[in-house]
Formats: sequence, structure tokens, C-alpha cells
Amino acid sequence: MEETMNSIENQTEENMEAIAQAQAIEIQDKINQYLKQLSLERLQVVSDFVAYLADKESEEATEELQEIPSLFETIKKNRETTSKERLVNWRTVRSDV
Repeated sequence: MEETMNSIENQTEENMEAIAQAQAIEIQDKINQYLKQLSLERLQVVSDFVAYLADKESEEATEELQEIPSLFETIKKNRETTSKERLVNWRTVRSDV
């Protein structure tokens, strides 16, 4: 029963993602149609505004990550552990060198 519920939830999430992706493509197509009608000056304004929005979204994502307790400490610890595990004596790998 629980597996069935999880399967249904996963399918629902996948459907929602597919719908959102289709909507995004539709919006992008509409934007492209409008962009073709704009003068060079107005295109520059649009470009500046889109850059602003992208920067804002990036800042919000960064703030969201910063709110996760001990996230950066965990990442740092994992990197250190991974780096130590990757250190290999080349003589043990290639004894003929």
C-alpha cells in the first residue's frame, strides 16, 4: 500500500514538472515573439531587466541555502574527507614507474 502511494506521489510530481516545463516553453516562445518586434534600445532594456531578475533569483537561492543549519560546515567536512580519500601513492598504483 505504501509503495503504491509513493508511486502515485512520484507520478504526480513528474506530471507537475512536465506541466511546468511545458508552460515555461510556452512563455519563452511568447517572449521571443515579442522580442522580435522591439527596437535595439528596448531590447537593451529587456536584457538589463532579465539580468536583474536572474541576479535576484540567484540571491534568493543563496539566502535559502544559507538558512540551512550547518550546511557549509557539512560540505567542507565532506570535501576534506573526499580529498583525503583521493590521495593515492602513485607507486602503489603503478609499480613499474
